[in-house]
Amino acid sequence: MRFDEGTDVSTEQVLKSHEVPWESFTSLRLISDRDAQLIRKYDKRKRDTQAELLEQNGPAYCEAFLNVLRNVTKEEAVQYVLALIDDMLSVDPSRAQLFHQESDMHLANLPDPYGIFLRLLNKTDWFTQAKAAKTLTAILEARPDKEPFTTEDGAPNGSAVPEGVDHAMKTFIEWLCSQLRRPFNPTHSVPAAIHCLSRLLRERSVRVLFQRVPGSVQLLAPLLRSNASVAAPNQQLLYETGMCVWQLTFYEQAAEAMGSSGVVQGLVDMARQATKEKVMRVAMLALRNLLTNDKLQLGPEMVEAGLPKVVQQRITQTKEDEELTGALDSLDVSLKENIQLLSSFEKYKKEVLGDSLDWTPMHTSQQFWKENVEKFEEKDFQILRVLLKLLEASRETRTLAVGCHDLGMFITNHPHGRSIVTEFRGKELVMRLMMHPEPEVQKQALLCVQKIMLAKDKLEYLNPN
Repeated sequence: MRFDEGTDVSTEQVLKSHEVPWESFTSLRLISDRDAQLIRKYDKRKRDTQAELLEQNGPAYCEAFLNVLRNVTKEEAVQYVLALIDDMLSVDPSRAQLFHQESDMHLANLPDPYGIFLRLLNKTDWFTQAKAAKTLTAILEARPDKEPFTTEDGAPNGSAVPEGVDHAMKTFIEWLCSQLRRPFNPTHSVPAAIHCLSRLLRERSVRVLFQRVPGSVQLLAPLLRSNASVAAPNQQLLYETGMCVWQLTFYEQAAEAMGSSGVVQGLVDMARQATKEKVMRVAMLALRNLLTNDKLQLGPEMVEAGLPKVVQQRITQTKEDEELTGALDSLDVSLKENIQLLSSFEKYKKEVLGDSLDWTPMHTSQQFWKENVEKFEEKDFQILRVLLKLLEASRETRTLAVGCHDLGMFITNHPHGRSIVTEFRGKELVMRLMMHPEPEVQKQALLCVQKIMLAKDKLEYLNPN
């Protein structure tokens, strides 16, 4: 049975449905009699029998598989051997080491696994691409001598890296990035590429190679944002994308590129929406690394993205994981420092004068209002007048809700707040907004009116929720 270009099939389906004519390949001298005998001896056997065969002469079986992939172009045969390899590695991933060992046959022309699997990435069926990428990742991970591909400054390393390995890793990283840009398979290419990257980026030198691919780092932030914002996010894809980001935070140049790519909002959304602890954990660890990098100055962005509230929620839920608890505590302290820096009246003025309000931390910070309420008197209450004008003229529901809230905070914290707001016709404006069709505007308008009507000593009984 032939599986077409876009068909989604499993390894089990291929092994059950394909019948490969090994004899025809030997008669055409595409593979040797030895290769055909080894494959027939291994194929369709019980797992225990296959394990014994691999224990006896694993490199020989891997060489036979590679010779088929190198010399045979028939799609069904290629898919079948890829399925055999995938099944072999799924049982025991350490078997990938066998591809780096020579059999006792002492072949004059050993197959090159890197070149073979790189070529298969260009095939036009998804099963072949996916299994080639997965296997190549395992083989690259299992290579015995992991010399760095580059020096720390990103320059090529001229010493011990074999040319074939260096070329394979660079070419493969570029192919994975191309799948993130323009997926061959609309459903599975991105998760498959992210899975491979999350494993390869464990190596420091691979992070350097990845960062040197133009636009590579910037590909991760949209994945985080788009997946974390859906109703039922793919938790495994979120986790592995987060793993990529976290590992890249340990490489300065990649961290700098991520800092300007919008990755912070994606990580915060990921930490907020995570239903599995491992997903939340990797997001928080990545955020901690980015926040403690003084060169990036990402604290204000994290505060505005709503991270302080997420951290507080997660602190109450996390008890036993010491590393995560430490990261949360570190984030909590640093974010509080950034909130103080953000909570300046100049920043507030800029937001109000910009005719659009949002739920940034200073609006809800009691400390901000206590420290800055008297500054509303400057220039004949200029900012208060602009705030009231927004309540009269704005069509943005968020601006109206935040404006009502701020007016209530002014009334609560200024010694003459009620009389000043009443004098400026604020009461009439807010009462009108109690009839607004948006529930959040109604709620904030009602709370504000209550603050206007109640005596100061009764305000503490108001329920802000």
